[in-house]
Amino acid sequence: MTAIPTATISRLVTYLRILEGLETQEVGRTSSSDLAERAGVTAFQVRKDLAYFGRFGTRGMGYLVPVLKRELMRVLGLNRTWNVVIVGVGRLGQAIANYPAAGDYQFQYVGLFDVSPELIGHTVRHLTVQHVETLGQFVQTTPVDMGFLAVPPERAQDAAQTLVEAGIRGILNFAPTVIQPRTADRGDVADPGDEWRGVTIENVDFLAGMKRLAFYTLNPHLKSADLEEQE
Repeated sequence: MTAIPTATISRLVTYLRILEGLETQEVGRTSSSDLAERAGVTAFQVRKDLAYFGRFGTRGMGYLVPVLKRELMRVLGLNRTWNVVIVGVGRLGQAIANYPAAGDYQFQYVGLFDVSPELIGHTVRHLTVQHVETLGQFVQTTPVDMGFLAVPPERAQDAAQTLVEAGIRGILNFAPTVIQPRTADRGDVADPGDEWRGVTIENVDFLAGMKRLAFYTLNPHLKSADLEEQE
């Protein structure tokens, strides 16, 4: 398969959100131009993004909203259940655990972990907080697909290593720091350790978003230029 740009996947998520809104409004059909206007991109970009995964519409007729929504759910892997653990159950971790919409997209929280004696044993959303040292044992009986990190930045690297050593291949990192795979010496080349192969890390950095927002608020014409470059 042709490599898919990360930005394309991000836009697919946006298109899906738009389609869900259209479906709520009982709109049965849409077009690349309509999706583009709502997403803040060009119609060419919409068609290009969708073309990576097949043909979903009819020329001159556009897209059936429920059909395109179903296909994007399939492409994004949202037609199955994903088991998730949260490491770090402070204010942010609890807010993530209590976020009401996660279940709508088949994300199922199955475990909560922390190191604080004040939190271990407490119940959050029907789950008992466990010590992070028990994570390895936990995954032996409960399949886990993803781990969310909501720990202080100085603990994020160790927490990520714990997730990876437990065999968890997807990490959503809310800590404002960059997670680095532990490397193994292979002659003159430092490769990621075997346990890190196939691991995907997504970073959610609120401060980075605020900084981008500040820049584009001061320079809105540069944001418009981005759209022109997509043609």
